[in-house]
Amino acid sequence: MSRRIEIVDVGPRDGLQNEGVALTVEDRLEFIGRLEAAGVRRLEAVSFVNPKRVPQMAGAEAIMAALPHAPGRSRIGLVLNFQGWERLKTTRCDEANVVVCATDSFGLRNQNADTARQIAAMAEIAADQASHGGPPLSLTISVAFGCPFEGEVPLERVVMIAREAAALNIPEIAIADTIGAADPWAVRRRIEAVRYAAPGARLRLHFLDTRNTALANAAAGIDAGVDVIDASCGGIGGCPFAPAATGNVATEDLVYMLERGGFETGLDLDQLIETGRWISSRLGRAPTSALARAGRFPKRHAPSPLPEAGEEARAAGSGG
Repeated sequence: MSRRIEIVDVGPRDGLQNEGVALTVEDRLEFIGRLEAAGVRRLEAVSFVNPKRVPQMAGAEAIMAALPHAPGRSRIGLVLNFQGWERLKTTRCDEANVVVCATDSFGLRNQNADTARQIAAMAEIAADQASHGGPPLSLTISVAFGCPFEGEVPLERVVMIAREAAALNIPEIAIADTIGAADPWAVRRRIEAVRYAAPGARLRLHFLDTRNTALANAAAGIDAGVDVIDASCGGIGGCPFAPAATGNVATEDLVYMLERGGFETGLDLDQLIETGRWISSRLGRAPTSALARAGRFPKRHAPSPLPEAGEEARAAGSGG
């Protein structure tokens, strides 16, 4: 059997939060529905952040209330602090993703808290989840490869956050290239370091394609043994608090690369391409993914009929 790679589509959350157009709840629900119809079983559906700071993410409770129960699927809600966690617990979110930024400068802009305060919030959330229940937790280490304000991020900062998460028994850690600064060799080094710091955690990777390295970074992560990759259908996305950070790696581009390489994803590539084009049209811009422009290869169409006996010879001689 070929190896299966789980793709977490973050388009409904990370994909939309930096767009100039704030979609309606109905459009966001249709986006989620289209992704799940294409085979996506795990996605970032909503974000429990201050709607005044990120108006594109308003209406999280309404979206979760409207989504039908779907066994075998997991809708993730993002939380930045304990207040967000309390909001999430009132909904039907299947998972909570907690974000801790690897630098103080980015954390203060992104969630008005330095790294130490974010770690304390993560610990408070984990303690409440263990004592009073709630959906399972995962952690995203933001700006793990580079910060738009502090530059290079020391590996020790990422390792320190991973150790704190391991001490709290958080089962999954995502290493996020929030500004698209990573390279394949840095990806391998950070995976190795985080795996050593949190040996019991499942690792996940999150890449923006700001500098056209996201697919190469995903391939490096998969070669290093990671089986969970974030992506965004249509290649939409970015962070409102990271200047010049363009979209996430496109789900359809990632699926194409993986399936050409013999990996299984369980996703329908043609439906993803169409969904990427649809969401781009709703946002009023052209798709950014390569597959939206070029399509799949090989094309899915009926093969040309074979020539009847003698036709090839006649055709070959017709140019004389």
